[in-house]
Amino acid sequence: MEHYLLVRILHSAPGVLLLLGLIAHGVMLFKAQRGGDAAVLARKLRVTLLFSFPAFAVLALSLPVTGYWLVDTAGWPLGQTWLLLGSILYALMMLLGLLLAGRLAVWRALGDTPAPTSLKRLCLIYAGLILLLLIAIMALMGAKPV
Repeated sequence: MEHYLLVRILHSAPGVLLLLGLIAHGVMLFKAQRGGDAAVLARKLRVTLLFSFPAFAVLALSLPVTGYWLVDTAGWPLGQTWLLLGSILYALMMLLGLLLAGRLAVWRALGDTPAPTSLKRLCLIYAGLILLLLIAIMALMGAKPV
């Protein structure tokens, strides 16, 4: 396998896994919320924070490393506008991810007590923005406007 193709795969796979994982967890938590059982939702949140968030963090933190490797292999200058914009969007996405983790930890700390609507709405907004930013970054990296 050609080196450049291998680096592209190593960079694309975590992004796709991150996107699919976010969508799957969103659907899972939505279905648990719709079920109305606070114990089931608390268990899903505990599993999400215990296992999924660290896995998502590893996937997300691997993206700049493999991205730099890909840019270096392709010989593109780091000062290109699309790379800088992608880096800014990535930093914003990571900030929103930390904010979402904090809100989910607060939600989990409530235990079996139903979460206030404002907390649920804020978590939904953070998750939606993260998903939107991830799709925007993928579109920007796929288009590579010069």
